[in-house]
Amino acid sequence: MQWPQAVYVHVPFCLRRCGYCDFTLVARRDKLIPAWLDGMRRELQQHRELVGRKLPISTLFLGGGTPTHLQVEQLQELLLLLREHFHWTADAEVSIEANPDGLDDHRLDVLAELGVNRISLGVQSFDDAVLNVLERTHTAAIASDAIRRAAQRFPNISLDLIFGVPGQNAESWYGTLQQAAGFPLTHISTYGLTLEQGTSFHRRERRGELHRAAEELEREMYLSGIEFLQQHGFEHYEVSNFARDSFRCRHNLVYWNADEYFAFGPGAASYIHGVRRTNCRSVVRWLKSWGDGVPCVEDTEQLDAAQRACEAMMLGLRLRRGFSSADIESRFEINLHELAGATLVRLTRSGLLEQQGSQIRLTREGLLLADTVASELLNPEAGD
Repeated sequence: MQWPQAVYVHVPFCLRRCGYCDFTLVARRDKLIPAWLDGMRRELQQHRELVGRKLPISTLFLGGGTPTHLQVEQLQELLLLLREHFHWTADAEVSIEANPDGLDDHRLDVLAELGVNRISLGVQSFDDAVLNVLERTHTAAIASDAIRRAAQRFPNISLDLIFGVPGQNAESWYGTLQQAAGFPLTHISTYGLTLEQGTSFHRRERRGELHRAAEELEREMYLSGIEFLQQHGFEHYEVSNFARDSFRCRHNLVYWNADEYFAFGPGAASYIHGVRRTNCRSVVRWLKSWGDGVPCVEDTEQLDAAQRACEAMMLGLRLRRGFSSADIESRFEINLHELAGATLVRLTRSGLLEQQGSQIRLTREGLLLADTVASELLNPEAGD
């Protein structure tokens, strides 16, 4: 049986929860980390019993939360545990998300020694006023220092940056991009700030205490970011992602190519043999369940060929190259015209999609409405 070669591990611990964050995590609950490690051990053991052997993997991504919030000894325990259950291929991409604060040299050395070769730093901005609005616990100076020290040990450094922050102007965003371009980075992700329901930012917005950036300003920041990063040697290969040379994020390409992957930890979602399975999002509930030796799964969905094809189109459009209609039809044994013909024609006529041969991709205007296009392709109209 063919198994995925990509693994995601969710580390749900942070020093604090930022006001815009809606991820599965707990803050200032470090006493739960030993129980979480024990739960991970049990979940991985169940996986091993299911597949019957130690599988090779070519990408591993430790996300969160803040994985580097763990103590050094806990990071060692986690990475050694993963090595017990998976064989990392010689060229495996092993990524870890990190915040600049607390990223000391000892942590960096241990991560490098244990095979991590890609660091994704949640810098968000090099403007301290913007960082303050975002409720980040680091400063621009701390972030700059962390990048320089990480670059001495790792060949692949990525930054996350946020635009459209309340009070942020175009000059601030341009300054952040300029500073980022001055570091030896291989990858940059830029995200427009979203005020998700359930977050403190969303509640503050409803009370009139926080105001979204003007839509035109956010559009300007996004497009100017694309232009600036391309001029500085970064390929715009995905809606929000830019890479130098051969440093596209291989793990995220698994998602965007609609390939399958394993996932472990609270809130983690796996995709295996056409089945999407999401672990329970409550960290405490996940801990209690695995403490009793019982898997904690919240949602399970078996996707049919049409659903898988729609997901592949939706995810493929995030890539600047888009997707091949011929590949979709061959891969999922469907007729694309019958499945989504009317939707594809309408989106093309409205200027959001463009087609060259069998390749379909977002236009420049489509980039600005990527989420809308994706939603329509998940529930498409059939052809005439």
